[in-house]
Amino acid sequence: MKPEGAASVRASISFPPDIYEVLEQLARQKKVSLAWVVRDAVERYVAEQKEHLEQE
Repeated sequence: MKPEGAASVRASISFPPDIYEVLEQLARQKKVSLAWVVRDAVERYVAEQKEHLEQE
């Protein structure tokens, strides 16, 4: 989703402990970083929401 060579912006995000645990489990299962799991989820969410915005 992110264009090649695009700059990243750092964000600090807090999660409830139970959500953080699940994110860690997913990252371990997929053999990726927790940050990757969060970025993937956010990219999917934003793409979905953009579709809803465009339909309005």
